[in-house]
Amino acid sequence: MPVSTSSSSSPSPLSRSRSPLQRLPLPRLRKVLVVGSGGREHALALRLLACPSVGEVIVAPGNAGTLAPPAELAHKRLSGGAREAPLLIAKRENVDLVVVGPEGPLCDGLVDSLTREGVRAYGPSRLAAELEASKAFMKAFAARHDIPTARHVVLRSTDAVKEQVGRFAVPPVVKADGLCAGKGVTVAQTHEEAVMAAHEMLSGERFGGAGTTVILEERLVGAEASVHAVCDGERFVILPAAQDHKRIFDGDLGPNTGGMGAYAPAPIVTPEVLDLLARQVIEPTLRGMAAEGRSFRGTLFAGVMVSPDHQVRLIEFNVRFGDPETQVLMATLDGDLAEALDAAAQGKLDPAELRASGGHALCVVLAAAGYPEAPRTGDVIRGLEAAGEVPGVRVHHAGTALDSSGNVVTAGGRVLGVTAYGDTLEQAHARAYEAAGKIEFSGMQYRHDIAHRAGLAV
Repeated sequence: MPVSTSSSSSPSPLSRSRSPLQRLPLPRLRKVLVVGSGGREHALALRLLACPSVGEVIVAPGNAGTLAPPAELAHKRLSGGAREAPLLIAKRENVDLVVVGPEGPLCDGLVDSLTREGVRAYGPSRLAAELEASKAFMKAFAARHDIPTARHVVLRSTDAVKEQVGRFAVPPVVKADGLCAGKGVTVAQTHEEAVMAAHEMLSGERFGGAGTTVILEERLVGAEASVHAVCDGERFVILPAAQDHKRIFDGDLGPNTGGMGAYAPAPIVTPEVLDLLARQVIEPTLRGMAAEGRSFRGTLFAGVMVSPDHQVRLIEFNVRFGDPETQVLMATLDGDLAEALDAAAQGKLDPAELRASGGHALCVVLAAAGYPEAPRTGDVIRGLEAAGEVPGVRVHHAGTALDSSGNVVTAGGRVLGVTAYGDTLEQAHARAYEAAGKIEFSGMQYRHDIAHRAGLAV
């Protein structure tokens, strides 16, 4: 069931991790391996490191932010930089749990490989990960199990593109079937734009093999939200709903990105909407996946549209924590995350393990010059220490590295996620932007209107 909301709050995103549950002492604190190198993985690593049951977190390959724990967690070990295969690291380091961050390794079957070698891993199998690996599979699955979603057409050649696009009264959304790092969607403004986008995808010109099957989808009206559920194949716990901001520029203008910021909880997802989503989307998905021999253990991330009359329709599934949603989710959760993920990996999840803090969090993504088309790398980043001194703020590294002089430099498109926790969304917003203003690197770009959908004056 959904996480409950408590009245506890604190300016620190990591100071609320102590679980009130009493347990027998563990023979030793857990060692956890987090696979990935982005802001999501940095946020997961810090949240796991703050758990009472965890003594060490390894991030592979990690980034400049995963090389040492923050001051308040300096009594624990955080390390990154290893570039060997996750299985080799897990075996060598005798880790207790592997948490897989990105969708690529999940869809390639990394959890299957780890499990076969006796390594406990949190994340779906390759078969279960097809919910994200193929949008065509996801749409057909939703139809088989009566999960509300938009009307769609699947195309595998350019022959009927114009005819099929013309069957939509409103220009359809055009989606590449495979993995495109969050950029495989064109929200067409005209039928001609939809036809052009479909041709570019099907020809392989735009997304290579990921676009050789295309979905034309009815354009839905309402507000989008991101809802994550930690699942053990049967039981689940829904985390606070978030909203992200995909477009590069203020006002939701410009090309799509992997995400320029997020906030949680999202007011549009009321308790009533969350209950409807659980009954109409999450529960039938877990039942259906089990019935089809694809039992789902891991994070089921539902991108949904909430209509003006508060109905829910599924847009797409991801099979992992989102980015930058993870940054705000980790700041708004109470409980021992490691206990929950470890139990879910074994099919023994206790939904009471995780609870909403009652506070709010907001993340502003700082992107490199040239992002999203051709991000520039190697620019020195300044002001990280000053930004981290703002109350309630944690700066999550994503596309960062250390140069030969020990400077933190840009090493990817989305460089940093400045995440702030507050008693109110307004407080989190003010703290995040205060901290973002203290960071500098050449060509830095970020949106100034994160959480505008929540009615903030931005």
